[in-house]
Amino acid sequence: MTQEEKSCIFCKIVAGKLPSYTVYEDNQVVAFLDIKPINPGHTLIIPKEHAPNLAELDPEIGGKIFKVGVKISAALRRSGLRCDGVNLWLADGKVAGQEVLHVHLHIVPRFRGDGFRIQVGPEYGRSPTGSELATNAASISQALKSV
Repeated sequence: MTQEEKSCIFCKIVAGKLPSYTVYEDNQVVAFLDIKPINPGHTLIIPKEHAPNLAELDPEIGGKIFKVGVKISAALRRSGLRCDGVNLWLADGKVAGQEVLHVHLHIVPRFRGDGFRIQVGPEYGRSPTGSELATNAASISQALKSV
């Protein structure tokens, strides 16, 4: 176990060294309630194997995280907790708002008037030109060849 893994709060939860309120677990992922929830039922889904960011996450495990997210979203709607909608949120990197450097997907139950909102930057709503879109698409497509 690396020093990064030894100090990772989510790795400690996986290892049973810290308590959690688990709602789902299998051999690849675990889902538990967030201790600082946006709304009651706010759940985190993490891979059991440490991956600080998406670039280091096995794509199969990434798919599993989202499959479990779909199930938990459905369960939240049936749970009796206030849940008229759901946000799935994954921050990848500190600049994106990732606070714990272990990949984790937030499942946030939503209801009218809950006060949660996503703030967008000043460039939001600006329509790029077709040329800009084509250039950006080509850059991404080219980079995909080495992933």
